[in-house]
Amino acid sequence: MESVFITTRKQRIIREMRDYMMIALGMLMYSIGWTVFLLPNDITTGGVPGIASIVYWATGVNVQYTYFAINGALLVASLIILGWKFSVKTVFAVFTMTTILPIIQGATAGLHLLHDQPFMACVIGASFCGGGIGVAFSANGSSGGTDIVAAIINKYRDITLGRVILMTDMVIISSSYLVLHDWEKVVYGFATLYICSFVLDQVVNSARQSVQFFIISKKHEEIGHRINKDLHRGVTFIDGVGCYTGAGVKMMFVLAKKRESTTIFRLIKDIDPNAFVSQSAVIGVFGEGFDRIKVK
Repeated sequence: MESVFITTRKQRIIREMRDYMMIALGMLMYSIGWTVFLLPNDITTGGVPGIASIVYWATGVNVQYTYFAINGALLVASLIILGWKFSVKTVFAVFTMTTILPIIQGATAGLHLLHDQPFMACVIGASFCGGGIGVAFSANGSSGGTDIVAAIINKYRDITLGRVILMTDMVIISSSYLVLHDWEKVVYGFATLYICSFVLDQVVNSARQSVQFFIISKKHEEIGHRINKDLHRGVTFIDGVGCYTGAGVKMMFVLAKKRESTTIFRLIKDIDPNAFVSQSAVIGVFGEGFDRIKVK
């Protein structure tokens, strides 16, 4: 019992470390998209980075200072209203991005990429930003900013998170006209918002996509044991009867991530090449090893 507890605790620690590494990678991707492609081409984004961009264009104050100051205030409100469990990974993301921003700005100083191709800068920058947020979300993290505002409003009002974030971002992007005086840049800002949201959805959905297997094999015990051991996925044995032969069969039911499908097929082929296998996509899988159930 003690060894099982130690193993479980070790797995939780490894999972948490992996989450923090993925959040750091996501913040790095977002920082590159924002400071290398969007900011030098006067293309604003939504959320706190959008506010920081507007302040930078208006006053020259470096974006990391505004970004950290606004997020610091929002995090204090988050700790008071939403609790520390929501806030701890957001704190890590904010500090990570605040640290990375000046490093990237220093490394790319004087480098003005795609200055004569604003649309390409918009597409590439938004793709980096959306991908970065998606990687952070997939690791149960948050980039802070309007995510916190949306979560606080959602706690007291029946308004969806997506609607709050969308309305907030539209106001921020539209207000960039007061500084840039260029509606074309505002349009690029809205294009950035759309591309960023699209890439975000693709990254999050691909990371959470799951599949289910029905496997019929005479070597069901060996296949089930290998799936348990190699993939750490549960296997359920179901008793069945063949309609034509009337013979009893053992059928295995397995749920796994889509990226694990190839490993499962190779494993089955190595043990029983004549096994009957059915694979299908599922809309959602909730529980141990998959997504958490989120219902009000």
